[in-house]
Amino acid sequence: MPISGTPSRAQLVDHLVRTRIAGDVATPRENNLSHYRLLANGDRNFWLGLELGDRWADEQDVLAVMAERVGVNDDPEYRFGQDTIDPELTVDGLDRLAARLRKAAEGRERVLFATGHPGGLLDVHRATAAALRTAGCEIVVIPDGLQTDEGYVMQFADVAVLEHGATLWHTHSGEPMRAILTGLERAGRALPDLVVADHGWAGYAAQHGLDSVGYADCNDPALFLAESEGTLQVAVPLDDHVVSPRHYDPMTAYLLAAAGLEQ
Repeated sequence: MPISGTPSRAQLVDHLVRTRIAGDVATPRENNLSHYRLLANGDRNFWLGLELGDRWADEQDVLAVMAERVGVNDDPEYRFGQDTIDPELTVDGLDRLAARLRKAAEGRERVLFATGHPGGLLDVHRATAAALRTAGCEIVVIPDGLQTDEGYVMQFADVAVLEHGATLWHTHSGEPMRAILTGLERAGRALPDLVVADHGWAGYAAQHGLDSVGYADCNDPALFLAESEGTLQVAVPLDDHVVSPRHYDPMTAYLLAAAGLEQ
């Protein structure tokens, strides 16, 4: 049954496992290891807008970070089958994210929201944006007419997304965030004090030197590597596209309560 109201930590952990946002997640081990290897081999599609250089050229180093920060199996000989996200690490990440949101609210900061996973996380970002606006923050409105090779950079419900063929697109690219930040600079507008995002939107903003926080799946290691290096402030581990976006509602409620931003 869905959780009504704001869950306790224990209730949220149970919910995350039952809905497979964490615990035994849908992403298989072989997919995780393939992505770690591609990142280590320099495939920039897996760098999520970051500049990793040759610092993570050993996939075993990537696996070690993912075991520590996400909770995937740390055995390099475990090649196929079920992999995991530790729900306690998910909630720890939410607590770190909540602390940064509280700081934003107290300082009435300019905050930009964006997602490369609109099918899963759009409403998480929308609700967080609404709570911060109520607290006095400015939610950054992106310039009109932005586009990348993949499509148009649009904004729906306060959240920047990629649109192509009248459809919101899943993207790992950092180029949409590049387009936004370049557009703001060209217009003489201030850059955000904080970016709340995922995928390349979060990675590119962090690489650009902005305070950036976000969500990432166990097969998207770049943001966790960036967090370990101090480039990205917070990476929350979770499955970023479960069967229903409503499954994220208790998580969002917990996050906003922890930040003092209850709706």
